Amino acid sequence: MAVKIRLQRRGAKKHPYYAIVVAHDHTPRDGKFIDRIGSYDPGKDPPFVQIECEKYEAWLRKGARPTEAVSRIVKKVPAAS
Repeated sequence: MAVKIRLQRRGAKKHPYYAIVVAHDHTPRDGKFIDRIGSYDPGKDPPFVQIECEKYEAWLRKGARPTEAVSRIVKKVPAAS
């Protein structure tokens, strides 16, 4: 079973924020996850991004694949690149 690094929606209606999680690719968007490695809040100006770079790199080495949205967010964080 493949593992993905993806966003998990949190927050109220029309005021989302996201947890960056590692989960199996067949689980629902807001379902069970293996590990939480960060958070993303697009409602702030500028958007708030917090990622545990060591965990992110470790999951990439283990074969986890980030989604397109997570890839774009991580590129904005200088220490994660």
